[in-house]
This record gives sequence, structure tokens and C-alpha cells, in this order.
Amino acid sequence: MQPAMTASPRLLRVVLEGAPLTRLSPLLEADREQAVRDLELENHFALKSHPGPYILHLSIQEGRLVFDVRDAADEVIVVHMLALGPFRPLIKDYHLLVESYHLALAEGREARIQAIDMGRRGLHNEGAELIRARLKDKVDVDFDTARRLFTLVCVLHKRDDSG
Repeated sequence: MQPAMTASPRLLRVVLEGAPLTRLSPLLEADREQAVRDLELENHFALKSHPGPYILHLSIQEGRLVFDVRDAADEVIVVHMLALGPFRPLIKDYHLLVESYHLALAEGREARIQAIDMGRRGLHNEGAELIRARLKDKVDVDFDTARRLFTLVCVLHKRDDSG
């Protein structure tokens, strides 16, 4: 007799939906890959209404951030939609920092690269707190998971803008 799958407050997989990935710059693609890889290795994500594990389909639709949360069989459990407005200033700053980072790399300016990295960390922290605050009544998300989700929101927003 096979044991039943144990409830686990975590994401098994994250799927980004929307415009093709080919529209991402190499730096954004690297950020996307790293965030997804880190999320799949370690995360804490727990719906208040349903035990995990989960598969998260993340997208931007009609100006809203969509958390389409599914069970391990990829069946929809719940869809949470958040207004994108509160995230826009942070997303804009994120993309400006990515562009600055790219320029600093091209120019070989090590001190500038380090300063930009510090700024990116601060921005990710702020984005993580916003995600946690916006989801608090629906989903329990730890800080590191929220930081990685913020990266994916920024990547999705860039894809949404480039279309």
C-alpha cells in the first residue's frame, strides 16, 4: 500500500504565463531562471484554505497580478488577483536597476556594480514585504519566497510591457 502524499506548505513548481520568454534580456532571463530554481528548491507557500503542495501559475492579466494556485495534479484550487498599481513603482525601479547593472558590467565599474547590487537587495526586500502584505489574508508566504516571487512579477511585467 502506497502512503498518501503528505500535506506540505510549499510550491512544487512555478509556471510563468504570458508573452514568450524570448523577449527577455539576458539579465532578466538569468534573474527568472535563478528565482524559479531557488523557489523549486526551497519555499514556504501555504493557502489559508487548502493544504499543499501547490503548483503556481503566475501571470499578469488586464493590469492584475494573477496567482493561479493549483494542486499537485495541476487542478485549480483558487485564483487570487491583485491590483498591479501598488507594485508599479517598485517594478519600474527594478528595471532601472537592471539597466544600470548592465551598463556598469559593460564598463567594468566594480564599485558601481556593488552599489547597484545593494540597491537591488533593498528593492527586493520592499517588493517581498508588499507581496506578503497583499497576500496575508489568503496565503502564508515566507520572506525569501516573497522575494523570489517579486523577481518573477518584475519579469512578467517586462514581458507584458514589451508586447
